[in-house]
Amino acid sequence: MSQVLSMFNSAGPAAFSKMVCQMAPYFSTITPEFVELSPNRAVVNVPFCKEITNHLASVHAIALCNAAELAGGTMTDVSIPAGARWIPKGMTVEYLAKAKSNIRAVADGSAVDWQTAGDKIVPVDIFDAGDIKVFTARITMNVKLA
Repeated sequence: MSQVLSMFNSAGPAAFSKMVCQMAPYFSTITPEFVELSPNRAVVNVPFCKEITNHLASVHAIALCNAAELAGGTMTDVSIPAGARWIPKGMTVEYLAKAKSNIRAVADGSAVDWQTAGDKIVPVDIFDAGDIKVFTARITMNVKLA
């Protein structure tokens, strides 16, 4: 089991969310709340607050990217084989609708072949409180096997 998954399982979602923000402080700007973390899946909630809004009073584009990278990165970390390493290499995003509420980032790695090295495309979709998809990201993760 990956060290990150072990931390999530032993600490629980609330404490794990705080630990992640200590390990990578920039994530604290969105006050993430992990809901689920397992191989091939991560769900992260981000509460709506003024600090992450833009001039249109909706969630800022970079806050959406931050949530996507957090969900996609942690899901990648718990999905790759033991001893493997990964790093984000690029991200393609689409803004589908304004997010004017809490958001939920869902990373789904079920279609990714984690057993081989190379670039992996990690899909992350973000939904608003009404379950409307407001954003989608495809993150290229470069995986190196041990």
